[in-house]
Amino acid sequence: MVAIQIDKVSKKFRKYTNKEISTIKDLFVRGIFRKDTFETEIFWALRDISFAIPNGKMVGIIGSNGSGKSTLLKLLAGIMGPTTGNIRINGRISALIELGAGFHPELSGRENIFINGIILGLSKKEIQDRFNNIVKFAGLEDFIDSPVKTYSSGMYMRLGFAIAINVDPDILLIDEILAVGDEEFQHKCLNKINEFKRRGKTLVFVSHDLGSVERLCDEVIWLANGVLKASGLPRMVIDKYTDYVASFEEERAFENHQRALDELRKDSPNRWGTKEVEITGVKLTDGNKKEKYLFEYGEPIKIVLNYKANKRIEDPVFGIGIFRDDGVCVYGTNTAIDGFSIDAIEGIGNAVFSIEKANLVEGSYLLDVAVHKRDGLPYDYQSRLYSFIIRSKVKDIGIYRPDHSWSMISDEV
Repeated sequence: MVAIQIDKVSKKFRKYTNKEISTIKDLFVRGIFRKDTFETEIFWALRDISFAIPNGKMVGIIGSNGSGKSTLLKLLAGIMGPTTGNIRINGRISALIELGAGFHPELSGRENIFINGIILGLSKKEIQDRFNNIVKFAGLEDFIDSPVKTYSSGMYMRLGFAIAINVDPDILLIDEILAVGDEEFQHKCLNKINEFKRRGKTLVFVSHDLGSVERLCDEVIWLANGVLKASGLPRMVIDKYTDYVASFEEERAFENHQRALDELRKDSPNRWGTKEVEITGVKLTDGNKKEKYLFEYGEPIKIVLNYKANKRIEDPVFGIGIFRDDGVCVYGTNTAIDGFSIDAIEGIGNAVFSIEKANLVEGSYLLDVAVHKRDGLPYDYQSRLYSFIIRSKVKDIGIYRPDHSWSMISDEV
C-alpha cells in the first residue's frame, strides 16, 4: 500500500517588489492610489514533482538550500496546498518541521502539550495517557509547569519533538531536527526513529547530513531548483548529488585561482622579494596532467611553479607550504630540505612538486610558493594566494588521513 502519492505537483509563490516605496509614509504619499505600486514576480519553488512512498519506508530528501525540500514537506503536512497537481496521504501524519512553532509563550509546558496534542488530532484522554511519556522524553519534569517563554531554545525544541513523536502517527515528516538538544537527546531521537521503522511507520527525512540520510533511509529523493533530479537507492542518489555539487565547487575553485593569478599583476601584500627570479604562475594538475583545483582524497597532485629568472641564478631553492583554510600549517618543504640540488637557472622554466597521494581530510587548503637563496633571502615569496579543495566520502576529522586499517587480536601486544 502507498502511504504518500505525489502526482505532477507544482508550487508557485509571488514576490512583490517596489524600489520607490520603503516606508508606510511612502506607501500613502506615492503608492496607495497607483495600480502599479508593486511589481509581481512569479517564483516556482516546485515544478511537476511526482513520486510515491510505500508504507513502512524511510525516504530521505536532499538538495541544496532553496531546492524546494521544506516547501515539499509543508505540502505533505497540509500547511499549504499545491498550485497544481495532487497529493494523497493515507494515514495520520505528524510533522517535525518547525518545532514548537504553535506554542503560546505565556502558557506553561503542560498547557501547550494539551493544546498541541489537540491540534495534532488527539483527544484529551489520549493526551493524558501520553503526557508522562512526553515530559520524560523531553527531560522537562522540573519545568513542565513553567511558561515556555522561560525555556531555553533547546528545551523549547525538545518539547516540540516529544509532542510530535508521541502522537504515534502513521507518517512522520522530519526536517533537520537531529541536531536538536545535546548528544544524549540526539541519541534518543535516533532511537525513536529506529523504533518507528521497526514498527512499520513511514518516515520522510529532510537533511543536509548525507551520512545520516545514507545510514537511516531506504530510498533518497534529490531536488534541485524545484525539480526532481533523481530518486532511488541512497548511495546512488547521494553520489549523483555530490558530483553535482562538486561541479560547482570546481568552478568556484577555478575562479579563485584566476583571482590569485590576477593578484600577481598587482602590488599584493601577499607577495614580496627581490624579483631576480619571479614565479609567474602556479598550476595544479592531476595524474592525467589535467588542470584542476578540486581533488578526491588520495588523488595525485602536481604543483607546477612557472618561473622566470631575469639573470643567471646559482643554487636557487624552490619551496611550497600547504595550509588549511583556517591558517593551520599542514606541510612545508623545499628543494634544499629534500636534497634536490639545482645548479643554476636562467630564463623561463618550471619547478614541479609531485604528491603521489593527497591523503588530506576533506576541506579547503591554501598554498605558499617561493623561490629564494639557500640562506633564505626571497627572490619571490607568494603567501596564501592559491587554493585547492579536497573532497572525500569519508567524513573524518583533523588534517592528514594516513593509510590505515583496524584488526582484533587476542594475544597480548
